[in-house]
Amino acid sequence: MEFPPHDKAVDAAPDAKPDAGAASGSIGADDPPPRWLRRDIARGMRMVLPILPGMIAFALAVGAAAAAKGLSLLQSVLMNAFVFAGASQLVALEVWPRHFTAGVIAGLALVVATVNARILLITASLQPALRHLPPWQVYPLLHITTDPAWLISMRAQREGASVTSVFLGASLVLLTVWMAVTTLGFSLGAGVGDPRRFGLDLVMPIFFATMLVPLWRGARPAIPWVAAGAVAVAVQKIFGGWYFVVAGAVAGMVVGALLDDTD
Repeated sequence: MEFPPHDKAVDAAPDAKPDAGAASGSIGADDPPPRWLRRDIARGMRMVLPILPGMIAFALAVGAAAAAKGLSLLQSVLMNAFVFAGASQLVALEVWPRHFTAGVIAGLALVVATVNARILLITASLQPALRHLPPWQVYPLLHITTDPAWLISMRAQREGASVTSVFLGASLVLLTVWMAVTTLGFSLGAGVGDPRRFGLDLVMPIFFATMLVPLWRGARPAIPWVAAGAVAVAVQKIFGGWYFVVAGAVAGMVVGALLDDTD
């Protein structure tokens, strides 16, 4: 990664407005590659702090579930490092079999792919900001993509910050905390309590609602949000499971495409 020395361009002119293309993440074909800015990496690290209590509770549950299913500590660490997708990991552990067959493995893969299908949309929205980076920087970033880091970077984009730098800062904090706390949860095992007793399960929904406020652009652009939420709730109530994640995402996309707000 290339950092501007001490962010001289920023420090020398604190009142200067950031470059519109670099700040928004909407990089044109002839624009130079984005620079990594230390101040925006730090900004991403700060912005993600409110979500950590909820994530810690969730990570403890995933680690404890891995221990309950008979995984070794090494297997748990490798799963959390190579999958790094909390919701799908917890779902997979809930249906973890005693014996594996080709069919069982295929079923687990389908469940994980279904829950994580939203990542296709998230990473597609990051493509304008990441496309000028070399592959050795892009693919590690894609691997540690999470909903909170993406939402934070989208908010930071509207505030004139570097999308890539904020995304990196938030992702590094989330990855570090996730690896440490899932390992702790594995060690504590059944001693991990139910986070719902303390209301910690509400931290992430509240965080997402707060982050969405700056993205408000009026009633009409919010219709896809409402459609996605309504369909997700309906599917979860009727069918249960985790398919509501994909159903809500698809509903939001379809409604957004039908509205077609582009001029």
